[in-house]
Amino acid sequence: MEINYKTGEAPEIEKVIELYKNCGLPRPVNDKERMQKMYDSSNFIITAWDGDKLVGVCRCITDWAWCTYLADLAVHTDYQQHKIGKRLIDLTREKVEEETMILLLSVPTAFEYYPKFGFEKENRAFSIPRKKGI
Repeated sequence: MEINYKTGEAPEIEKVIELYKNCGLPRPVNDKERMQKMYDSSNFIITAWDGDKLVGVCRCITDWAWCTYLADLAVHTDYQQHKIGKRLIDLTREKVEEETMILLLSVPTAFEYYPKFGFEKENRAFSIPRKKGI
């Protein structure tokens, strides 16, 4: 299996929705317009491809100087355990360089995943919940 990684272009939103549905990432996958807005508003996206099949994505919002919010990390269930998620994180770290902090909000099922790749659990975050759910 040869996985190709691409930056600088957002995939077709239908492919993103298919991927998110497959891996169970809780996003508004039944609202194509909202999903498109999420991608249109992101300024750093890395994708993983097996031929023309989207098998992974890392969607970020960054200022390139202080912080990068890793908004979505998704890997197709048939491709998990092949270090695609790790590679997407590594490529993100390379691109945003050492002066930029990478932060994320994890789904509960991934709490054990992120520390394996250098993320530290934070107890100092705050959020205002969205009023429009997924």
